[in-house]
Amino acid sequence: MNLDGIITVLNTPFTEDNRVDIDSVIRNTRYALDSKVAGFLVPAMAGEVDKLTEEERSIIVETVVAETAGTVPVIGGASAPTQKERLYYTEKLIKIGCSGILVSIPYTDKISYKRYIREINRLHPPLLMIQDWDFSGCGIPVPVIAELFNEIESFKSLKIETIPAGVKYTDVKNATSGRLHVAGGWAVMQMIEALDRGVNAFMPTGMHEIYVEIFKRYGSGCREDAKKLFNRILPVLAFANQHLDISVHFFKRLLYKQGIYSTPLVRQPILPFDKYHTRITDELITEVKKITADISLLQ
Repeated sequence: MNLDGIITVLNTPFTEDNRVDIDSVIRNTRYALDSKVAGFLVPAMAGEVDKLTEEERSIIVETVVAETAGTVPVIGGASAPTQKERLYYTEKLIKIGCSGILVSIPYTDKISYKRYIREINRLHPPLLMIQDWDFSGCGIPVPVIAELFNEIESFKSLKIETIPAGVKYTDVKNATSGRLHVAGGWAVMQMIEALDRGVNAFMPTGMHEIYVEIFKRYGSGCREDAKKLFNRILPVLAFANQHLDISVHFFKRLLYKQGIYSTPLVRQPILPFDKYHTRITDELITEVKKITADISLLQ
């Protein structure tokens, strides 16, 4: 499967009575497909996965798998607090028909971490994407990543979300001779740097057509054009990427203002989003709409 490009992470939409809004999931999936994304990741942290019931997690994934109908890969999020739950969700997502599985496992030591990954691999996921998430350190040591890549056949992709991510992109690429697929998540603020370093995919939420266009321009050799477009969304990223909760609030409101989500509602607990956040968000949404319209005129 080709995972190069924009793999969109869907925010979970909610109805006024706090149910998962499946109609909005379908609209967002179709919008992303029309924007030519390379794939989907559901559910994930940006989808408030830790606030979803098991049934809600399943219906979201089933909906996206059905809507994509095999046209692009759907990576099922199997992250959970315990290994028992991760194994359970991995098996369930494989049965649903996901093209691959993503797991995020806190790294404590090499022996236990590799054991956890081997246990997941024994369930035979079509593709295993490991999420290297660490906002307080360097995440999984690069030598351990290289060992896993050489030992675990299903381990084909690594989603790096460490602070900072840049050098690690390069170190992982070098340690695996460029063969491991590397995706950038939260570090989308460094998208041009990441592209320069050979990152294969990006996993943002919202602004599907803008991200796809940046990736396309860079891939066609037009780095300066890609950089100019990227620079136009930097005010959005500077605001939305203050915190994951602010990002969830922002992109749900964007999707709501675009007519894709029926509400901008989030689930508690989450950081507050007050009238000042809302005013700046609405100003930035106006700019996003202008950028999107400019892209449409070129196509």
